[in-house]
Amino acid sequence: MTHDISIRRYCDLPARAEMVRAIDDIFFQSSNTQSFADEKTRAQFRERWLGRYLIHDPQWAYVALDPDARVAGYLAGCLDDPAKALRFSDIALYARFQDLTERFPAHLHINLAPQFRGAGAGAQLVSAFCGDARVAGAPGVHVITSRGARNVSFYARNGFVELDSTGGDPRDAVFLARTL
Repeated sequence: MTHDISIRRYCDLPARAEMVRAIDDIFFQSSNTQSFADEKTRAQFRERWLGRYLIHDPQWAYVALDPDARVAGYLAGCLDDPAKALRFSDIALYARFQDLTERFPAHLHINLAPQFRGAGAGAQLVSAFCGDARVAGAPGVHVITSRGARNVSFYARNGFVELDSTGGDPRDAVFLARTL
């Protein structure tokens, strides 16, 4: 199934408050973590993987909109090397991969509503981010995911290759990168 999707920069959207609610719904719906000890833990999880990007790097966030201007998905990214940026110091994996993050500093998180997966919206989001990151001077982009995650094949189709991992188990982290 194909969808007529438009990609817009998050910071250019006039109704961001309404968009954030839809982005949050997609974020939590798509997350591997579905239950939280309490609301504080849930809020910390959101801040770690989405919120800090929307606050500190709104110019690197993109929204996929369907023809009725409903949020189909989003990409939240950053051009700063996360192994060097203080706001990412709570994520130990960045230190583990710091030799690679120096070469591929830009990074992203992407999620789509289930009905929009597999129809090209994710590729459009990645293309928009990577094109703009290249113009801004970023030499490369990376993602860190689990080896056994369903998104590994998505990233491979979008030009990302595995450069390192924490091991061979499906739950181990894998560093995927793309030169810009």
